[in-house]
Amino acid sequence: MAKIRLSKNSLQQQQQQLKLYRKLLPSLDLKRRQLTVELQKARGEHTSAQAAADLLENSIGEQLPMLADEQTDLTGLVIMKRYIVGEENIVGTRLPVLEQVEFEVAEYSRLATPAWVDILVVRLKEAAEARVRVRIAEQRVAILEQAVRRISQRVNLFEKILIPTAEKNIQRIRIYLGDAERAAVITSKLAKKKQLARNSRYEEGYP
Repeated sequence: MAKIRLSKNSLQQQQQQLKLYRKLLPSLDLKRRQLTVELQKARGEHTSAQAAADLLENSIGEQLPMLADEQTDLTGLVIMKRYIVGEENIVGTRLPVLEQVEFEVAEYSRLATPAWVDILVVRLKEAAEARVRVRIAEQRVAILEQAVRRISQRVNLFEKILIPTAEKNIQRIRIYLGDAERAAVITSKLAKKKQLARNSRYEEGYP
């Protein structure tokens, strides 16, 4: 830690810094609380997305029990080609948001295949998209957790280090300057007293 100069200029600098720290701290703390709320919200969305994905996957077997006994080859029926992810700004933090999912469906004869295959195609698309939403939700939680950690570190830096240190420095400088001023007054009084004594001796004819 740099040594503090015990001077009036240093006192002024420390006072200006303290004023700046106290001005910045409320906005940092507000951002921390806002990000914490968003993190809680993102965790809830992730839980909901996970539950929805599990439900969709389970519902395929329940709605289409014939899948277990059907001899029709459905391999590669639905393939997810890609998904497009955009961004949104939440309290200064960029978060991914799912914009679009593109699928490729294998060609099949609607006359030669059972009618329930059409339903299966829809359900497979829904389940795949649900899994992507779970992945995006996980990313949002991870990004917000990191953002909360960073802003919390900054708030703690201001609250526990910068502001207390500036306050202690100001107090130390003020004590030093006060002591120096009192010492100067005493020295001045002693010098004045000596001068008066010298003048008195001179007036009385003493050398």
